[in-house]
Amino acid sequence: MRAGKLRHWITIQQRTDTRDSYGEPIPGWTTYDQVWASIEPIVGREYFASKETRSQSTHRVRIRYRSGVTTKMRIYWDSRYFDIESVLNLEEKDRELVLMCVETGI
Repeated sequence: MRAGKLRHWITIQQRTDTRDSYGEPIPGWTTYDQVWASIEPIVGREYFASKETRSQSTHRVRIRYRSGVTTKMRIYWDSRYFDIESVLNLEEKDRELVLMCVETGI
């Protein structure tokens, strides 16, 4: 992996649920790690759902290998959020992870 392509500082977040005084879960996110990454948009589309037009972008995010990154996490970058759809360990060499992500509005 060429270091020059890793030019975006991203935050990988993991879900942490807490409970309020009534015992109800309160969803939240905490920082798992902050790393340099390359972010490449690969697909963009608009679709009509529930009488409103929505757009969806798909991105490929490349980072140096980190153990513990899962599809239950998300990426925060430049005031945008990306849900991790799959985690690929290229050639199973523990050098680089490719995260296939979908941009969300939240």
